Amino acid sequence: MNTLSVARMAALPSAAVDVPQILDTLNVPFSPIAIANWPAEYPYTPKAEFRLAWCEEGLAINYRVTEQSARARYGNDGGQVWTDSCVECFLRNADNDIYYNLECNCIGTILMGSGDSRHDRVPGDLSVLAKVDRWASLGREPFEERKEETTWEVALVVPAEVFQAFPIKLEAGATLRANFYKCGDELQVPHFLSWNPIEVETPDFHRPEFFGELVLND
Repeated sequence: MNTLSVARMAALPSAAVDVPQILDTLNVPFSPIAIANWPAEYPYTPKAEFRLAWCEEGLAINYRVTEQSARARYGNDGGQVWTDSCVECFLRNADNDIYYNLECNCIGTILMGSGDSRHDRVPGDLSVLAKVDRWASLGREPFEERKEETTWEVALVVPAEVFQAFPIKLEAGATLRANFYKCGDELQVPHFLSWNPIEVETPDFHRPEFFGELVLND
């Protein structure tokens, strides 16, 4: 199981565009999303990585990706962003079976839900998702697949109030359970990468038993 120590921020950034510089100042390194759990069928591994920091008011997350093509068909929150060039954070408290899936395509369009499995997910309210500030290096306008190597970044500022089903324990010393993913179900070369390994036969990110650990530093 992977374990990651998460740096503490002084306060939640007011704008997602500031997140990369803030994390640079805190010397927060990127961690790879590089495990191709199903290499026989999905061997392609684009370069994908993430980093994050926490404070009592929420989380700041920064993703960086280089892949052989990119797509952002979905421009409205709540859509099928996992079919685009997509990065994802699945998160729960260590003592709670219910987890959140926070998914984001390469232009910052997000999807969020909660539940204890992939079945009967409760979608996040769109008015609540609107409180997640986001920045995308490719801009915010949708586009069809660009079949050329593309490097992109997204950053999210996720207020604690977004976690409506139950509060995430954002306190020093807390251990959260999480996994981070890179996918693109409908790209010319589909792929399914994870930070922590998933030991099942077919692609399935909704497997909280394979989440790693996030330890919140003081």
